[in-house]
Amino acid sequence: MEHNRLLLQLEQTRKEINRKTINPEIKTLALSDIKPIVELVAVARAEYVAELFSLATASKGAKMTGNISRLRELRETFEELVAAANALETMIKRGYVDVAGSLAGDV
Repeated sequence: MEHNRLLLQLEQTRKEINRKTINPEIKTLALSDIKPIVELVAVARAEYVAELFSLATASKGAKMTGNISRLRELRETFEELVAAANALETMIKRGYVDVAGSLAGDV
């Protein structure tokens, strides 16, 4: 029972600290603020997978001669953007940031 109480207090403290720390740094969000982030992640995903197809086409099943360093760079960029977008989504879900009252009309 004490464990559960401590965990509830920890969760409340975490939420308060995160909101107090994050909220002043991020303006009230509307869908129009978030849409460019979603588009950025989609572009990064497309570039990453397009490079994979480019390597596959260049190798034609033979020994890979293409340089995978570009593929690695694109993957790292994509993964970093996904992690940041997920962090934003978590902040919204947990109420660390304020959201505009009418999200539907903000696009």
